[in-house]
Amino acid sequence: MPRSARLLSLLGTATLALSAFAQSTTPAAPHAVTLDDLFRFHDVANPEISPDAQWVLYTVAHTDETADKRLTDLYITRYDGSETLRLTYSVDNSPSQPRWSPDGKYISFETDRPGKAKGTQVWVLDRRGGEARQLTDIKGHLGGYAWSPDGKKLLLAITADDDKKDDKDKKDEKPKPIVIDRYHFKQDVDGYLSDNKHELLYLWDVDTHKLEKLTNDANHDENDPKWSPDGSKIAFVSNHDADPDRTTNSDVFVVDARPNSAPKKLTTFDGPDGGRLAWSPDSKWIAYTQGSEPKFEEYNQDNLALVAADGTGQRLVAPKLDRSIRNPVFSADGKSITVLVEDDRNEYPAEISLADGSVKRLIQEDGVVTAFNSVAGKGAAAEKMVFIRTTDTAPGELFAFDNGQLHALTHENDALLAELKLGKTLDLEAKSPDGATPHALLTLPPDAVSGKKYPMLLRIHGGPNGQDAHAFNLERQLFAARGYAVLNVNYRGSSGRGKAWQESIFADWGHHEVTDLLASVDEAVKEGYADPDHLGVGGWSYGGILTDYTIASTTRFKAAISGAGMGNPIGLYGIDEYVHQYNTELLPPWKAQETYIKLAYPLYHADRIRTPTLYMGGDKDMNVPLNGGEQMYQALRTLEVPSELVIYPGQFHGFTKPSFIKDRYQRYFAWYDKWILGKIDATPTSTPAKDAAKPAE
Repeated sequence: MPRSARLLSLLGTATLALSAFAQSTTPAAPHAVTLDDLFRFHDVANPEISPDAQWVLYTVAHTDETADKRLTDLYITRYDGSETLRLTYSVDNSPSQPRWSPDGKYISFETDRPGKAKGTQVWVLDRRGGEARQLTDIKGHLGGYAWSPDGKKLLLAITADDDKKDDKDKKDEKPKPIVIDRYHFKQDVDGYLSDNKHELLYLWDVDTHKLEKLTNDANHDENDPKWSPDGSKIAFVSNHDADPDRTTNSDVFVVDARPNSAPKKLTTFDGPDGGRLAWSPDSKWIAYTQGSEPKFEEYNQDNLALVAADGTGQRLVAPKLDRSIRNPVFSADGKSITVLVEDDRNEYPAEISLADGSVKRLIQEDGVVTAFNSVAGKGAAAEKMVFIRTTDTAPGELFAFDNGQLHALTHENDALLAELKLGKTLDLEAKSPDGATPHALLTLPPDAVSGKKYPMLLRIHGGPNGQDAHAFNLERQLFAARGYAVLNVNYRGSSGRGKAWQESIFADWGHHEVTDLLASVDEAVKEGYADPDHLGVGGWSYGGILTDYTIASTTRFKAAISGAGMGNPIGLYGIDEYVHQYNTELLPPWKAQETYIKLAYPLYHADRIRTPTLYMGGDKDMNVPLNGGEQMYQALRTLEVPSELVIYPGQFHGFTKPSFIKDRYQRYFAWYDKWILGKIDATPTSTPAKDAAKPAE
């Protein structure tokens, strides 16, 4: 660790000690979460064990409210937790994708900090201390990298950039027309896809800095590459169909680890093969994930699959496991594969036997493991594994896993959590009129009183292929702290319950989901948790879409918030990024007019809506563009239903600007409090429409 960093650490410790001495010995009473706590939480991610299995590299992200951005820094901690060192102090150009060099002497990462070459490059930092130095000087966009097992080369994923002008020249030049001839021509964040550039794989010599093309193919994207342990081959994922824009048929390929080699296709499934690849320790087998058949791309469930490096022996490892898995890693002896399994309201690590496909769950308690890493070496190192794990009451932290036991290695949020009172989250199960059994989570206010009914918010997750799980969810806690019970329902279409549950809403959006949502609300009322006269609803993305379906189906909710929603799919055909889903699931509009009319239920029945509704979205969103919310907003204003539209400039589907994230919460609180509780907040709003409903009294 640099001397300056150690000195800062000592000074920080001394300052904390003096501060503690000056304060009363009686700690302040815990308080409920407020927006003042919003950016005090830290996010731990990207764990990687050192080659000698003695240290763990990871990242910690925090929010700089003054600069209005997120920053990330690198840390290492001993595997036994006895020592932790902070390696970087970012004020800009945060590091990402940290890796150990194969000899364990260096830590590499990506950053776009100023250096001898512009753009994102790979940098290296001596683990013993000192300044980081730039390793690569490539031109183009760097999508990822990996060390060769001998440490002599880097495998780089690069998308070419033909524009050699610097930022100033680009700013000064006149804009040019955007010419497009692709089937799939837009993507959230990326914008219009007006070129035919591909992410291709290159070999970078660490000593000579020579860059060479890995394969002789320049016409297809080459993604998720992985070196074989013996360093002789590289596996990657690519779609070699005639027009990859029109299919989901990705496959696993293997290529010799030398320039201009010819790749060999290994998999044959007519659908998505790939995911994060993993080699067996003997370099003979590749583990990957095989998805659902192509038409179910938005309801995809990944299965663990295996193929030999020569293309033989292709098979599903655990075909009876009706759950989605990800991130396969071979055991040191090559006899099993550890994966993350997405189950009902949980995600846990499991060991799957290659001999019989049996599944051994490694952590039994409720919670979500978001990432893990292990050392598939020899001796003691073979047994070492780390997880990033979160629960209802704790954000993700780094844990070591030894002999079936978890040992915390980081405590980034412990001090903050000690200051807070959190609401308790319960499991809730309901029965829909058609016999379906949606599962849900119900979070109560801190210090909730047994038998008391609370105003309740139905907050709907997006996807639909996703779920609400036993993970720390700050939104739940913020609403609970304001006196609301918060209901999160895993309606039909959600993941975690198997293929049949996920695929049950295929080409039938808004029907079964709303049935499950309302049945779950009924159950919360029946159990005595929710006040039926003070209910609100809302969500983002597909959660915003289902909000529109819900308020067009019932008037029981006093307030609604539809974020990045829509009520008319045909209005987004060719406008959003889901053309492949429209054409395969719904069929094109000229072939399925009745289907599109049926799915436009919220817009075509907007005259049934009485719920005051707040619409929100980012003006750069190409996932669920603002058009969808604008249509519904216009309908409600036409009908004189209280409504408001808030547009966030420069934001995509997922917001990244901290000040906008905070503003969004402030508007959530003001809208719900006004219409459900009858409270008037000082948050600025637009001129109200002529009220078709009045705030709660």
